[in-house]
Amino acid sequence: SAPQPGYAQNLILTQSEISAALSHGPWPLPGKNDPSNRMSGNSAAIALGQKLFFSSRLSADDTLSCASCHQPDNGFTDGVPQAMGHARGDRNTQSLFNLRHLRWFGWDGRNDNLWAQSLRPIVRSDEMALPVANLSTVLSGKDFSEAYSLLFGPARDHTEQQNLVNLGKLLAAYVETLETGKTPFDLFRDALESGDPASAATYPEAAQRGFRIFTGKGKCNFCHTGPLFSNGEFHDAGVPYFVTTDRVDEGRHGGIKALMRSPFTLAGPYSDDPRKTGAWKTRQLVRSHNNFGTFRVPGLRNVELTAPYMHNGSLATLEDVVRHYSSIDLERLHADGELILQPLELTDAEVADLTAFLMSLTEIED
Repeated sequence: SAPQPGYAQNLILTQSEISAALSHGPWPLPGKNDPSNRMSGNSAAIALGQKLFFSSRLSADDTLSCASCHQPDNGFTDGVPQAMGHARGDRNTQSLFNLRHLRWFGWDGRNDNLWAQSLRPIVRSDEMALPVANLSTVLSGKDFSEAYSLLFGPARDHTEQQNLVNLGKLLAAYVETLETGKTPFDLFRDALESGDPASAATYPEAAQRGFRIFTGKGKCNFCHTGPLFSNGEFHDAGVPYFVTTDRVDEGRHGGIKALMRSPFTLAGPYSDDPRKTGAWKTRQLVRSHNNFGTFRVPGLRNVELTAPYMHNGSLATLEDVVRHYSSIDLERLHADGELILQPLELTDAEVADLTAFLMSLTEIED
């Protein structure tokens, strides 16, 4: 663990640890438009999508908007364990940062594109509960009619289903723009890449020690990989999946079932991509017992802002998350579950260091 020759004294990572740090960048990732959504990257669609995102007209009783649960000042989450729409849900509200880079959406991956995921809360009875039959009236109202007609033609000329899809594509066009900025870790990583050890050495030693745990004994980067700090797939994190004593959250198992039934996939008729790019991944899905109770690995950028944590919001703080993995109950894992997970048995100082690293993934304010 000795510093490498030529590096500043308080740069404590080994060469292999430096290589691991470099694998988490560069950031930001290059952006590209979604071929399945012709509104992707369209400035007029983004503006209308943003207006719709903050409008309560998309809820059944004009009391809720997308921003009710995805609050900008709360990291586009709501700060409560389970989302609260017209009824309390079973799952924690996920952040909307950096979604354009994912391959699956939602905790259970029940959608393979962002526009399908964006329309789902509008019509769910426990979320915004807007009857699809009312959507034409909403989109034909004075707040949205002109902009919507310029992009799609009058809402009353479309079927209910097509208006719903169009709405999802407008919301997705806006959500695609919600990307996090550079973090202290990125500045550290970039300094390492450019051969500027003096700048790299300004990164706090506690965060460096935390990264050493993250990529070493913690094996956190087995799932939290690359620039997003997520492999985008589904794993069993040892969190109970019972919602009540007699009801479980199936996780990915239920997500695959929903995805196979959905008309709103990359392989379906509402995709704007004539090549059906990415449709193969959905066509090849097979449900298995291994999927049961697994949930999508969240990215860690801005994770400090998005408490509480885990799919059910059961862990209140980042330190709680670290301690969960430090003393994980292997009995809660599936019999064929994540063999990589073992209790880390971290000291209090190591818990503090790993938490310091995670907090260094918060974007720097302008």
